[in-house]
Amino acid sequence: MAMVCLTDFEEYAKEHLSKATWDYYAAGADECCTRDDNLQAYKRIRLRPRFLRDVSLSDIRTTIQGTEISFPVGIAPTAFHRLACHDGEVATARAAEAFNTCYITSTYSTCSVEEIVAAAPNGYRWFQLYVYRDRKVSEQIVHRVEALGYKALVLTVDVPYTGKRRDDIRNQFKLPPHLRNTAGPEEYGIPANTLDPSISWKDLHWLQSITRLPIIIKGILTKEDAELAVEHGVQGIIVSNHGGRQLDGSPASIDALSEIVDTVQGRVEIYLDGGIRTGNDVLKALALGAKCVFIGRPAVWGLAYKGEEGLKEVLQILSAEFCLSMALSGCRNVREINRNLVQLSKL
Repeated sequence: MAMVCLTDFEEYAKEHLSKATWDYYAAGADECCTRDDNLQAYKRIRLRPRFLRDVSLSDIRTTIQGTEISFPVGIAPTAFHRLACHDGEVATARAAEAFNTCYITSTYSTCSVEEIVAAAPNGYRWFQLYVYRDRKVSEQIVHRVEALGYKALVLTVDVPYTGKRRDDIRNQFKLPPHLRNTAGPEEYGIPANTLDPSISWKDLHWLQSITRLPIIIKGILTKEDAELAVEHGVQGIIVSNHGGRQLDGSPASIDALSEIVDTVQGRVEIYLDGGIRTGNDVLKALALGAKCVFIGRPAVWGLAYKGEEGLKEVLQILSAEFCLSMALSGCRNVREINRNLVQLSKL
């Protein structure tokens, strides 16, 4: 089967994964309005291409947190990759390393961070962190990943409690006994008695006191929280609604991006996840001010298709599409992408 676009991988994964696993990866909260709008929102944005710009050479490289990556797409933190393929997060790390892009390892990984680093020793990695009620557990994880050479902490802030995902409840989904969560707690998912719902802005000072790593906040959707994040000294913001898995009815990530970019005014780098499926989507997100985007579900689909090689194919297709979209819009490099390239549709 020739894989032409990311939805081809989606169809393969849906056909070949168990129903419970597919439902877990695909799940949105409640009625899935936000999950679905993450995709539809891109279709409301139109491009304004410019021509006769000599696009014979294209440069799609960019930098995030001062490190060059091959193109402005990284791997978002998603849980339990060994449900998708035998090698799990080890395969993810190898694919990201081969493609010279950023892989954000999830707290809810099914390979240990030591295994991940050993498998891809030259990879560029950030670590996604939840804050536990037992702060010593969080401290130990932070020191562990810092010692292993992770380059940033990504603090997920939109999960004081887990969103209601109906299919997971119906399926009584839990991590199979032959797999274990090796970075965080042993239990499936995000148990209510494990994560600390009392976390607040003051806890950023605690986190900054125990690490020298840059802290990037993931889950911001408003200009007010973006301003607070900057005031509290973070080094980056990931605009995200958790793939529509948390608060249903919150805005699509791409729709929340502009007000956050306008508020931050370049003081920290802004990234985005949620709904990226084509090179056009990447281009639109960069035009609206994202420095880089991260893919979640498409990475898992690639793993389900052919493990490491499948994820490399996903990245290759997205890279080629982005390069083509950029050239057809008259942009020779990512620095030439700006808001003049897009307009909101009345659809």
